[in-house]
Amino acid sequence: MSAAADRIASLDSLPAEELCTQAETALQALVNVMNEETTLLRAGRFRDAAGLTAEKTQLAQDYVVYARSVQRQTTRLSAEAPVSLDRLHSNHDSLATQMAENLRVIATAKTIAEDILEDVAETVGQKDRTRTYDRSGEVRMPRAAAAKGIAINRAL
Repeated sequence: MSAAADRIASLDSLPAEELCTQAETALQALVNVMNEETTLLRAGRFRDAAGLTAEKTQLAQDYVVYARSVQRQTTRLSAEAPVSLDRLHSNHDSLATQMAENLRVIATAKTIAEDILEDVAETVGQKDRTRTYDRSGEVRMPRAAAAKGIAINRAL
């Protein structure tokens, strides 16, 4: 059996209360990191927020493993630990709310950064523009000046 299969089997065989507690712990850790990231982004501390990416990714992966185990064991958990399962579902709803807020703030920060870079690129490009007319009465940019600019990576 693979390491992943072993982990899945060990989670599925946990006592109901313990599985719910571990899933809730993973969920709360993920919510806390996302809340911290959102707070840092709102404060404009982008580098500090970027430092949380690896931790957030790991916590999200851990939580998904627990959530899938809970889904597979829902019938058993409903019978053996209904209160813990209800609390876990309630906390999962708070994760959805926190994720929506986090994604909204990330999108806003990305848009602001793009707008700033576009403004800078436009300003830099204006300095190289010809401000005189040629023989035909048009303002033309020299080819070399037209090629200058700032690249923006939109893949982020």
